[in-house]
Amino acid sequence: MGKVKVYHYDAFSNEPNMGNPAGVVLDGDQLTEKEMQEIALKVGFNETAFPLKSDKADVRIRYFTPRHEMNLCGHATMATIYALKTKELLKEKSELTIETKAGILPIRINRNSQNEIEITMKQASPQFKEFHGSIEELAFSIGLKKDDIEPNLPILYGSTGAWTLLIPIKTLIAFKRMKPNNKLFPSILKEMPRASVHPFCLETYDSNAHMHARHFSSPFSGTIEDPVTGTASGVMGAYYAKYIADNNILNLLIEQGQEIGRDGRVKVSVMKNKDSYEVEITGKAVFVKEIEVHI
Repeated sequence: MGKVKVYHYDAFSNEPNMGNPAGVVLDGDQLTEKEMQEIALKVGFNETAFPLKSDKADVRIRYFTPRHEMNLCGHATMATIYALKTKELLKEKSELTIETKAGILPIRINRNSQNEIEITMKQASPQFKEFHGSIEELAFSIGLKKDDIEPNLPILYGSTGAWTLLIPIKTLIAFKRMKPNNKLFPSILKEMPRASVHPFCLETYDSNAHMHARHFSSPFSGTIEDPVTGTASGVMGAYYAKYIADNNILNLLIEQGQEIGRDGRVKVSVMKNKDSYEVEITGKAVFVKEIEVHI
């Protein structure tokens, strides 16, 4: 194949080197799955996205960590749609659909009052499953003690396209003490050994935010921490609606990334519909640089 151009975007921020980095490869239709995986490994971001032709939606997107393919990735979706829009590959479309392994999902593109592009992505219907593992071992695996975990809220696996373990934490200050050892995760997360871990709390640095979080990757992904996580923010919003604020409509602001110098924000809207929830996330993105990969 030779050289492949990868565009580096930072999602959930309008400032370069903040938010969550993602690679976007725009000419991926001629690449094999093995080549996509090799590119993602060489780029080294938590996810690299490959927008492709689709006969089911406006665009198909495949997402790769350095070690495996993901069904869905929020921040890489933001980066990809921002790239396609700013490179005028979507024409004048403000509404479109994307084909992913988590299903066909609708996207909206708007400009805010500062004329910045904002991308809204509907996520898959939220699912939750109980965690039956050791809370002591779980706390230890992220550098905390059992007393740091909030006992009045449940520890649950959640998904709006990718499974993560949601862990309620009592205080914001505990997040600075976190030191994940993700090699321990599979033996503790017995129900879902390939899931990531997503501790959160209701204290925030930003007075406008409702929740603060960090996101620790599964050891199978080849990365340690995801700076600002779209899919986890979405299911965290559904968790908030289910266990914290019983409202039919919620508009939340999630902050993440401060502890590792990658401050970002995710807007999450949750609409209750009988026994289910509709979840959308909204974010920005910014171009950083081009990367050349040899395969």
